[in-house]
Amino acid sequence: MQPKARRRSAPLENGDKQERHEDLAVALTIANGEDLGPLVRKVFEVGKPESLLHQLRYFVKKKEVEIEDVCKLHYQDFIHAVDELRGLLADADKLKNSLSGVNSDLQEVGNPLLGKLEEYIEAEGVKKNLSEAMQGVKLCADVMELCAKANKHILNDNYYMVLKSLDVIERDCLAKIPSLALRKMVERQIPAMKSHVEKRVTLEFNDWLVQIRSTSREIGQLAIGQASSARQREEELRRRQREAEEQSRVSLRDCVYVLETEEMEDSESFLKFDLTPVYRALHINTCLGLEDQFKEYYYENRKLQLNSDFQISSMQAFLECHQIFFAQIAGFFIVEDRVLRTGGGLISRPKVEDIWDMAVNKMCSVLEDQFSRMQTANHLLLIKDYVSLLGVTLRRYGYRVDPLLDVLNRHRDKYHELLLNDCKKQFSDVIVNDKYEQMVMKKEYEYNMNVLAFHIQTMDIMPAFPYIAPFSSAVPDCCRIVRSFIEDSVSYMSYGGHMDFYDVVKKYLDKLLTENLNECLLRFIRNSTFGVSQAMQLAANLSVLERACDFFTKHAAQLCGIPLRLAERPRAQSVLKSSQDATYETMLRLLNSKIEEFMKLTDNINWAAEDFPQNGNEYVNEVIIYLETLVSTAQQILPLHALDKMINGVLKHISDCIVATFLGDNVKRYNMSAVMGIDTDLKLLESFADNQFDDSGLHELEGATDPKHFLEEARQLVNLLLSNHPESFLNPVIREKHYSALDYRKVAIISEKFRDSSDRLFGSFGGRTLKQNPKKKSLDTLIKRLRELN
Repeated sequence: MQPKARRRSAPLENGDKQERHEDLAVALTIANGEDLGPLVRKVFEVGKPESLLHQLRYFVKKKEVEIEDVCKLHYQDFIHAVDELRGLLADADKLKNSLSGVNSDLQEVGNPLLGKLEEYIEAEGVKKNLSEAMQGVKLCADVMELCAKANKHILNDNYYMVLKSLDVIERDCLAKIPSLALRKMVERQIPAMKSHVEKRVTLEFNDWLVQIRSTSREIGQLAIGQASSARQREEELRRRQREAEEQSRVSLRDCVYVLETEEMEDSESFLKFDLTPVYRALHINTCLGLEDQFKEYYYENRKLQLNSDFQISSMQAFLECHQIFFAQIAGFFIVEDRVLRTGGGLISRPKVEDIWDMAVNKMCSVLEDQFSRMQTANHLLLIKDYVSLLGVTLRRYGYRVDPLLDVLNRHRDKYHELLLNDCKKQFSDVIVNDKYEQMVMKKEYEYNMNVLAFHIQTMDIMPAFPYIAPFSSAVPDCCRIVRSFIEDSVSYMSYGGHMDFYDVVKKYLDKLLTENLNECLLRFIRNSTFGVSQAMQLAANLSVLERACDFFTKHAAQLCGIPLRLAERPRAQSVLKSSQDATYETMLRLLNSKIEEFMKLTDNINWAAEDFPQNGNEYVNEVIIYLETLVSTAQQILPLHALDKMINGVLKHISDCIVATFLGDNVKRYNMSAVMGIDTDLKLLESFADNQFDDSGLHELEGATDPKHFLEEARQLVNLLLSNHPESFLNPVIREKHYSALDYRKVAIISEKFRDSSDRLFGSFGGRTLKQNPKKKSLDTLIKRLRELN
């Protein structure tokens, strides 16, 4: 029985133990004054409310027992406390009544104060609401004021201040606006205003694009004009420097040094164009966060404008529009340079270089095409000169212009060929249309313009006016053509990147004088018919032109910046000498033809006269009168060497004519009187030659020969015929000494014609044989021996 009991007791003990724990938990919960709600909720959740009731009842009973124990233990104290409590209750009633009275009094006094307090609290609320309302209204007013300012700035095109105002509204005010309607309205208008500003700025920038395209031409023209003025100043400075150098070579003591005090004008002070719209557009777009987009917009639009500038109208000749074409491009890149330097990164240098390379390629293509079509040197020079000025202008702004100069250099030969052809036509017109009469200058300026300008004066002092020049108008005209050629050649060669181009200019100058001037002169000489005076004038002209070649060389050297002492005399002078020789030949041919007309008077000579004319034959007097007149005129215009050639040539021809007369069929026979008459003629001619040799200054000419020498053949023939021993001609020594100019065949023919009346004195008379004339015998011997030689 006992084991079973133990088995039941174990669970009971466990149950009691659990109950004790639960009781303890409930007791602790109650003792701690904790909320029993969670415990009750838990009990109901597990479905055991009875157990809780049981525990509560058990707890109540337990506490009642404890209370009873306490009450029993403290019964007396409790009774005493109750008594005290009752007394305390009486005091409490009194106090309560007293407090009730005080409360009534307090209520009576405090009710008005409470009313005032409530009024005060209400007033404070109103005040707070008013303050908040006033702050809201002030904020709205500030926002509206900013909006009004923004609108005003828009009307005044002050777009940066518009964006600044909108930024203040957006950053500081928008979130604080108390009015929802106002806030939404402002939020809606801010993007619209920014869009409006962007459109207005873009429209203003587009207007600037249109305006700057029309202004670029003026900018380019002003800049190129400034380069042209600088070039002129540079040329003037170089001219002064050359004059100073030449003066210093003459006299170091008299050298004048000039200090150049002229201030150079600022290279850009005269270029006034407004970039404000560009700066404003860039800044506004930067503020709007559209900086990269605007930069690309600017670059593309400027490229389109440049491509438009490249268009050349087919309705207008390039010569007429080339300045506008190049000035437009120059102005474009001057503007781009200013934008590059001051635009705050609006365009980068690589982009500027890209569009410049595009422009250079286009300009080179246009120049190549236009130059290939041109057939007028002056047109080509005008374009070249403007292009070179364009190069000087844009090089100052850092642009590379070498390709343009290369195009000009490639057409150098074509330009000079065209220029040579133009000069050739001008030479031909001048030479053909000249009257070949001495030029008369009535005023000093004419002398300066036609003589001093080309250094062809024959004296250092100013002559009296009117001045009769030794040359005709063709000389200064030809000199002007050559001078113009030199200047045009130098103009084309200069300012093209070459420092020393004198050799090139000199080469073309030699070609001008060699192949053009000389050819025109020779053609005129060979194909024209003119008189002696014209031929003489032409010879005088050529002598002056030869002297002018020194000026041509010096002028080319000066323009090329070469010291005069280093300038070479042009090789063309020796070629001009061939034209002179042709002229002298023509002049002598005409003179000889005129002399031959006088020599026909030899037909009137009585070759068998008894007496010889004491004053010479008729023909020689006519010849001498003509020669004196001719030489008198020639001395005024011909140089000494030309005069020497003319006199010597004429005398040689007279000598030949005299010899030819003896040889001619018209003279069947002649006697001693006729020979003595010819001897008299020769003496007159020799006297004329001596006089001219002394009076005309031919004796001062280096290497000059006595003009009598050119009468040598006729003189030796007459001397032989007058000699008492003509057979001495057969002696080589005597012949070499006295008769070297004679041809033995001519002597044989002429000797056979000699018949003299004195021969009759030495024949048969009255059956007696007389002694033969020794001269006759010597002459017969001479004739016999000469026949044997033939």
